[in-house]
Amino acid sequence: MSGHEEDLLPENNSGYKLSQPKQSLAEYQKMDEGDESLQRYKASLGLTGGNDLSDPNDPRVCIIQSLTMESLGRPPVVIDLSAPGSVDSLKKTPFKIKEGVTFTMSAQFKVQHEILSGLHYVQVIKRKGITLPGGKSDEMIGSYAPNTDKQPFYTKKFQEETAPSGMLVRGTYHVASSFVDDDKKTHLKFDWAFEIAKDW
Repeated sequence: MSGHEEDLLPENNSGYKLSQPKQSLAEYQKMDEGDESLQRYKASLGLTGGNDLSDPNDPRVCIIQSLTMESLGRPPVVIDLSAPGSVDSLKKTPFKIKEGVTFTMSAQFKVQHEILSGLHYVQVIKRKGITLPGGKSDEMIGSYAPNTDKQPFYTKKFQEETAPSGMLVRGTYHVASSFVDDDKKTHLKFDWAFEIAKDW
């Protein structure tokens, strides 16, 4: 594995152990109805009914649909990751972030076929080919059951961030991002860019 690929993996969760051994979706659904703790565990995973929306023709477990940036004073910026060719065009079309503003990113995604354990969003920010100090971030998204007609997708809002300000920080930044689970399976990896500017 190259250093670039290792950068896009979550930090090592040494000592982290699943509270229950990993089982198939069918096994989770057949767990003893009379056991209150198992009922709470099933509910925490979203195994509370509804029709499974998994596409038998699509083997992916996690489908990232979009990333959204929200900031006061402007409409949300949505990066559609589901349209054909959308990931390829991201790097060529940087979006602007006004210096000094506070913003929040969120991800919308679908889970199908099996329980997704410990999904992370990892990103590495570079400017002029150099990784910025503190430029790697690892956001835990969580564990999720396959989506149903009761909940057709999930949305995870990340921690609020503030864009740097000043003439020296203005310019274009390149970002390598990945969505990776606790088993180190990469569900989506893509490059994109943003520009810190004096104004929107």
